[in-house]
This record gives sequence, C-alpha cells and structure tokens, in this order.
Amino acid sequence: MSTVRGDAPEPVPVPVPAPYAPPARELPGWRWLLPSAVVSGLDPDRPHRVGRSGRPRRTVRDWVVDFTVFVFAVLLGLVGAHDLTTAPGTPQALAAVDQWLGALACAAVWLRRRWPVGLAVVMVPVSFLSTTAGGAGLVAFFTLAVHRPFRYIAWIGGLSIALNPLFFWWRPDQDLPYLVSVVLAVLLGVAMIGWGMFVRSQRQLMLSLRDRARRAETEAALRAEQAQRLAREAIAREMHDVLAHRLTLLSVHAGALEFRPDAPRDEVARAAGVIRESAHEALQDLREIIGVLRAGDPEEAGRPQPTLVALDTLVAESREAGTKVILDNRVTESAAVPASVGRTAYRIAQEGLTNARKHAPGAEVTVSVAGAPGDGLTLSVRNPAPPGDVPPVPGSGQGLIGLTERATLAGGRLEHGAEEDGGFQLRAWLPWG
Repeated sequence: MSTVRGDAPEPVPVPVPAPYAPPARELPGWRWLLPSAVVSGLDPDRPHRVGRSGRPRRTVRDWVVDFTVFVFAVLLGLVGAHDLTTAPGTPQALAAVDQWLGALACAAVWLRRRWPVGLAVVMVPVSFLSTTAGGAGLVAFFTLAVHRPFRYIAWIGGLSIALNPLFFWWRPDQDLPYLVSVVLAVLLGVAMIGWGMFVRSQRQLMLSLRDRARRAETEAALRAEQAQRLAREAIAREMHDVLAHRLTLLSVHAGALEFRPDAPRDEVARAAGVIRESAHEALQDLREIIGVLRAGDPEEAGRPQPTLVALDTLVAESREAGTKVILDNRVTESAAVPASVGRTAYRIAQEGLTNARKHAPGAEVTVSVAGAPGDGLTLSVRNPAPPGDVPPVPGSGQGLIGLTERATLAGGRLEHGAEEDGGFQLRAWLPWG
C-alpha cells in the first residue's frame, strides 16, 4: 500500500516567519479534543510530538475516533459474516476467504491516517470480493475524503460506487430486492463520502481563520512598527529643520567671540545677547516640535508654526549672524498663503540659509519668493561659490532629503544642485489653489 503513487502524507503549510511577527498564541489546554493535523496547523510554532513517519502523533481525540471507526467496521463485518453463513448455497471456502479478507480489512483501518490513498485503493477490490469488508471500505473512503483533495475521492470512490450493481448481481441480498440493495449501498457510500468532505471543509475553515488571525496580528505589528518609524523620522526631520538653523547662529557668534577675544565690550555683549536669544529660541522651537508631535496636527500645537509671514524675521536673524542676504519677496499678501504651504516654504528657506552659512560662509545669498493663487508658490535660495576653501561638513545632504519629502507631501516639488560657477541653488514649487 505504501508504494501507491501520491500516497504521501498531506503537507501541513508552515507560515514564513515575518520580520515583525508577534509572539504566537498557544492553544488552550483542550488541544486533545482536536485532530492532530488540525493542532499542528493551528499552532505551527509549537513543537509537536511526531512518530516514525514524521507525522504528528495521535491526540486523545484521534485514538477515540480510530477505535470508534474500528468498532464500526467490525460490527458491519460481523453482520456481513452472519448473512454470508446463513445464505444457502455459499461454498465453505468462499465464506472462509471472505471472513479472512474482512478481518484483515478491519485491522488495516488502523493504517488509514498514514496511507489514506493506498488503503482506499486496496479496499476497492477487497470490498468487491468480501462482504465482511464493507464497513472497512466505508471507513477508508471517509478517511480519503477527509485527508485528500476531491479528485482522489472522485476517482476511487466513484469506481467503488460504480461496482455496486455488479456486486449485488454477483452476490444478491437474500432479504432485499436487487434494485433496493443497489440504491441503499450507493446512498450509504455517498453519505460517507459527503460526510468526509464536510469534515475536511470544516478543518480547512479553522486553519484559514487561524491563518487570517495570524496575518492580522502580523499586519498590526507591522503597522505599529511603521508608525514608530514614521514618528522617529518626523522627530528627526523637525529637529534638523528647526534646530539646525538656531545652532548655526550660535556657532557663528560663538566663533566670533573665540577668534576675537579683544573685541570691544559692546560687540561682545551684543554677540552674547544673540547667543542667549538663539538658545532661548532653540528651546522654544524644541517645545514646539514636541507639541506638534504630541498633538498630531500642527494647528493643535500650543505655539503657532512659522509661515511665510515670518520669512522677514528669518532673513533678519541671518543678517544679524553676518550672512549677506537679499530678499526678493514678490508675494503681496503673505498672510493669504495657506498655512501648510507657508510652513513648507519657510522650512525650505530656513534650510537654504542654514546650508549657505555652513557650505558657503561669506557668500551673498539671494532668497526669491513669487506666486499667486492658482499659479502656485515658487521659492529659490541661491548662493555663489564661497570666497575661500571650506572644509567638508559631516552629515551633509540629510536636510535636503527631508525637504524633498516635505515638498512632495505638500503636493509640490523641490530641485537642488550645484551650478556652473560653483554656486548652489535650491528651487521649490508648492501648490497654491
């Protein structure tokens, strides 16, 4: 029986471990009430006891079911043996062979889980030759319908049902007419096969629901991980956009104090005041960032976010730090610019001025803003080549990546790059509808 093609144990699907899969939930203590195949499918992460064939060992429920179907096959076999011995004209040798085949078929019922296809194939000729093997044949077809796809039971069970008219013509029933015997046998076989298919569908439903629950847990974990990653990116982006500007101002004034310790007292006091004011503004901006991240919406933060109206203040701060800035603002009504667009434009200008101070100190920076409702808002920050050699700044380029993403989320676009004369230009277009 083990050499029948396609009679390998039905594989149990093993889910591919997800990188963020949550810990698997163990089945409750009543796992012994479930079939071993269902237990291994519902709880694949738990190690299961396996036999020599590599299949999961029987649960208590499996042993009870196997013993029950064995008793069922034996009882039907005893009924068939009684009818065989009471039937007139039955040769003694035929009755002995029939009973031996029936006994072997009943004993083979215990192999139904290991070789369901092979047992069902063998039971087709055995059930045709032996009356006492009828119960074992029904059990074999039921097992095949439970453990294998429909195509197996369609061919094997269909062949067995098709042989029923020939069987009752060869060995007619003494108590029932021929047609009634054939109809009852066909109905009993179809009922057993249908019952097995129903059990298989219920098991597949349980496994599919468990698989969907595991996928839902994995997707929830992935969504939580993604939300955490987005929150970290938002914190990093806001930290860079806001604090980099303030810290460069602090660096410029602190550097002036370091290289000119003999500066007049008034200049030292003014530089110290700028440093104090910049540090205060940095703390305020940091509180602002935390408030935005906690509220989830910039409009709900305690301190208002800077918009295009604050562009003049930004330019003035840069000029106080010693940067030569030319502002060409052609937007007549800066307050009419939508808040989200104004915030994005402000951050782009802030990042452009910060980069100019770091990469082109001493160069003149030109900030140009133009636009109107329906045409969009255009912003550019340009600086020529620095007057001298500038050492490379570590971590350069991260702010531009964040600005590109910010402009894309706002529905606009951002371009940046070096020019032929060695300068650098940052260009952005934002929708203003």
